[in-house]
Amino acid sequence: MNMTILLHEKLKLRYPIIQAPMAGGITGPELVSAVSKSGCLGSIGAGYMKPGDLSSLISEVKAETELPFAVNLFVPESQNVSESEIKVAYDALQPYRGELGISETMPALQEMASPYHEQLEIVLRENVPVVSFTFGMPASEEVRELKNQGVFIIGTATSVMEAILLEDRGVDAIVAQGSEAGGHRGTFSGPSSQHLLGLMSLVPQICDFVSVPVIAAGGIMDARSFRAALQLGAQAVQMGTAFLTTHESSAHPAYKEAVLNAREDQVVVTAAFSGKEARGIKNQFIHGMENETRILPYPLQNELTKSIRKAAAEQNDAEFMSLWCGQSPRLSRSQSVEELVNSIIHANKEART
Repeated sequence: MNMTILLHEKLKLRYPIIQAPMAGGITGPELVSAVSKSGCLGSIGAGYMKPGDLSSLISEVKAETELPFAVNLFVPESQNVSESEIKVAYDALQPYRGELGISETMPALQEMASPYHEQLEIVLRENVPVVSFTFGMPASEEVRELKNQGVFIIGTATSVMEAILLEDRGVDAIVAQGSEAGGHRGTFSGPSSQHLLGLMSLVPQICDFVSVPVIAAGGIMDARSFRAALQLGAQAVQMGTAFLTTHESSAHPAYKEAVLNAREDQVVVTAAFSGKEARGIKNQFIHGMENETRILPYPLQNELTKSIRKAAAEQNDAEFMSLWCGQSPRLSRSQSVEELVNSIIHANKEART
């Protein structure tokens, strides 16, 4: 079967567009259901969610639509750090906690456990039709269990080798994530500095080396980049920043405003918030942390900065929020999901006539 037809039939897509599973509270039921209702595939970014919250959100999406949607899970990463290293990194953040008026005790990071396995149990129990994975590969037995239940599995690759490994593991489709992508990228086979291929280079190379459908992601904002990705061989596109600023997105209003007003030269890559390199809009926190060496690896640093990000959101202060954004913020628009999808499909049809 033609791979494009396969992807459309399996995901019940009217249009080959997937809403990126942005973790951190952006993908609420309004956004996910609106995207699926528009003929595309909505996605829940479950990476940081407590199992009970994920279960509730899945139920809310199901109440809004009977159409397929996806849940994205973060493959767990373990880190071995000492209590003294945690204390040093915690102390480095005190000026920011002080500025925001945060009073807290140091969290017990060494006891922190990933919710991944509980999340996976919920996905299986709730019969979620599509599951995607970031930061690694699901275990072989997990792939078998998902396939036995008829789940469509999507992996995330930032290199040809990662794509080959994912296909060998048994995923049904692969997101080819270019370096233009906002937020964290899904690199799992080495340092992120060695996986910086742009989308135009990455997509055709992955397409030439795997036999499963390829989904292009990274910097895709409108009909032009949508068309280009399909011309390069992708069967669909995954869009994050473009959906982040839609009316249905649950992103904080100050976050949306920052993206809508950002220039491309304000978008930088930083590990300051999470310990893993991520692309976002430079603000006071990133500037202050530029030369900081006391940063824990992911996900520990992410836990340390959680209170800072939460307080900043409560105080409507974008200078201390993680404003993840792709390389093309000037192309972002404040519009509905329907308007975004229609603008891409309409312009694409006009280009073909």
